[in-house]
Amino acid sequence: MRPSRVLALAALSARALAACAPADETPAEAADGTLATVTAGKLTIGTSDPGYGPWIIDNDPSNGEGFESAVAYAVAAELGFDAADVVWTPASFEQIIAPGAKSFDFAINQVSISDERRANLDLSPSYYDTAQAVVALEGNPAAKATTVAELAGLRIGAMVGTTSLTVAADAIAPTTDVAVFNDNDQAKQALSAGLVDAIVVDLPTALYITSAELEDGVLVGQLPAGDDPDQFGLVLDQGSSLTSAVSAAVDALRADGTLAKLEAEWLTDAAGAPVLR
Repeated sequence: MRPSRVLALAALSARALAACAPADETPAEAADGTLATVTAGKLTIGTSDPGYGPWIIDNDPSNGEGFESAVAYAVAAELGFDAADVVWTPASFEQIIAPGAKSFDFAINQVSISDERRANLDLSPSYYDTAQAVVALEGNPAAKATTVAELAGLRIGAMVGTTSLTVAADAIAPTTDVAVFNDNDQAKQALSAGLVDAIVVDLPTALYITSAELEDGVLVGQLPAGDDPDQFGLVLDQGSSLTSAVSAAVDALRADGTLAKLEAEWLTDAAGAPVLR
């Protein structure tokens, strides 16, 4: 999903395409050495409207609040753009992942990195490796758990064939086998019916379930991501001259700890998803 060799080849391909482009196409850099963007001197970023927390706060990506808004501004700074030079443009998830020319320089919208998407788009390295999370209902002992050990004696459920199932078995190591369901809807139904005490799903799903689907749902906390987590990447037009620069910016933010700090601020603390140990 994310071999460094694939990323290297993608970057080389982007550079090769830029080098071979006709003279009237936008080069990787403008004559003054700045990055050539959709609008000269500005960085245009696409995201969905409406946007929801903890990714975007108050449906306003320009406020810099929320995990993805904060990441976007951090990438912009790495690219040399001041916050005042960042322009946001609305784009649905379908528009973001569709093949073809884009109205933005890059988009950030919880887009999972996959080989299938790489066939039509450029994707940056991961800015977020999806954690797994435990969801319970108010009043159940699982809802008050603060450690993995407190979950071990309870009935845990997860969807078949998922990282969630693997992490539930390995990280929690429950005393009874993890109940396996065909999909997350079945898992939620079992939770509501009291057939299980808690379910394990990826963190974005947990955030949605507890905010929009289960009135008395509780996000108990996060578990490790597992060996093969879902990963989110920034989306660029295929062959974009910005791909190598944007990818380098994401790598730099991961290396210096910025991504980890933003994840802790917006997904662990603000979203009420502490790490269970």
